[in-house]
Amino acid sequence: MVVTLKVKLGTLWSADIEFIEFSTLEDVHGAIQQAVNFDNDHLYEFFVARTDHARERIRYDDENGQIYVTRLHDLFPLPPRKSLFYLFDYGDSWIFKILKSRKKPHEPEVGVTYPRVVNEIGEKPIQYDFDDDDY
Repeated sequence: MVVTLKVKLGTLWSADIEFIEFSTLEDVHGAIQQAVNFDNDHLYEFFVARTDHARERIRYDDENGQIYVTRLHDLFPLPPRKSLFYLFDYGDSWIFKILKSRKKPHEPEVGVTYPRVVNEIGEKPIQYDFDDDDY
C-alpha cells in the first residue's frame, strides 16, 4: 500500500510525500533531502517524542542502526500525543515534523516511482545561506 506523509518545516514549507508502506526511515531521509534540494552531507536521526525539544525520545539513527530497519508500517500509528521528527545536520539543526496524512492508503499506481512529492506549500529552505563571494 501507498501511504502519504506530511513533512513540515515549521510554517515555512511543507510537502505531502507518498511512500510504499514498507519504506525505511533511510528512504524517508532520502525523499526529504530530495524534496528540499539539500546536499546529503550531514548526520541525521529520527525520533519520536511529544515535541521537537523533548528530552524523552525514542531515537532512530545510524549508531543504533534503526534507520535502516525501521519501516513506516512499524511506526504508525504513533503512541498517543507523540510525533515523528527528522533532525538533519546537528550544527544547523533542521527539524522536520512528520505526520501521517488522513488520506487513505491506496494501491501503488502502475508506472509511478515512489517516494514522490504530491503537494508542496511554501518556499523550500536554503541549506547554505551564503554567496560564492563569501569564499
